[in-house]
Amino acid sequence: MPGMNPNEIRVAGTGRILTADLGTQVPGDVTAGWAPGWRDLGYTTTDGIRFTKKDKIDPVDTWQSVSPARFVYSDRDLTVKFALLQLNEDTLPFFFGGGAVKETAEGSKVYRYEVTAEPKKDERMLGVEFADGEKITYRFVIERGQVTETDEVQLTRTASVKLGVTFTALAVDNTKPLATWVMNDPAFAK
Repeated sequence: MPGMNPNEIRVAGTGRILTADLGTQVPGDVTAGWAPGWRDLGYTTTDGIRFTKKDKIDPVDTWQSVSPARFVYSDRDLTVKFALLQLNEDTLPFFFGGGAVKETAEGSKVYRYEVTAEPKKDERMLGVEFADGEKITYRFVIERGQVTETDEVQLTRTASVKLGVTFTALAVDNTKPLATWVMNDPAFAK
């Protein structure tokens, strides 16, 4: 029912961010487990996750009117912004644009990650899951995208290292959605 309803206010109390190779199976509902190819990126800052949708709308001006006659959609950006707190074999390549962390020599327990001189395409899938209490779960999936912006990394004595990223959705093709929300929230029942 439209109108003020406090039962429809959601708090993303706890959640997680996952990434997977393109084409990895997406869970069909909120009770199904994530397929084995999905990797949990671990802890994030208390700032959580910020979703941004920006549409660029160009006016069609006419000689006969001071206001636009119509609008033409020329661009859509859908981004997810967050800061990772863990440093590991998943988060470092995610932040720096792909590649892999490798052991320098077998059994050495010394690892190396090389940041390439020239950027390469690092497209992947992104999943976000959060729960409001024990009964309501939301899942948001971008089936194709990549990190398009990174925040500066600050190393200090008094704070944890943060890997701040902006992940931008890319179209899979003209028949698939840019992103999908799946939830078991009774607020959407008719």
